[in-house]
Amino acid sequence: MANVLIIDDDDMVRTMLLRTLTRGGHTAVGARDGIEGVAAFRENPADLVITDIFMPNQEGLATIMELRRGFPSIKIIAISGGGARASLDVLPVAEALGAQKTLRKPFTPAEVMDAVREVLGE
Repeated sequence: MANVLIIDDDDMVRTMLLRTLTRGGHTAVGARDGIEGVAAFRENPADLVITDIFMPNQEGLATIMELRRGFPSIKIIAISGGGARASLDVLPVAEALGAQKTLRKPFTPAEVMDAVREVLGE
């Protein structure tokens, strides 16, 4: 199974994703923002990164660009509920920057696992 890095500032979402992936047989670690996430990835590269878009310190689009520059073959799933800017749909931008898949919050554990299998080619 895969090693997955989850980057999301929302503790409840991050915990749900960690539990879902662990129950699905994956190893998963979490980070609270893009800065922490990129540092965690550099220390222990993951097979897949799931990143939120709207976060403090370093948001998801910048995180995707930084990871893609340093690690061109990385697999990325971008997630977003829109945050305070719910009318702004940035998921297509995340795909243009290199996310292989996007999920709009709220999503179910089954949708997450389907996306993970699709991106990992399982």
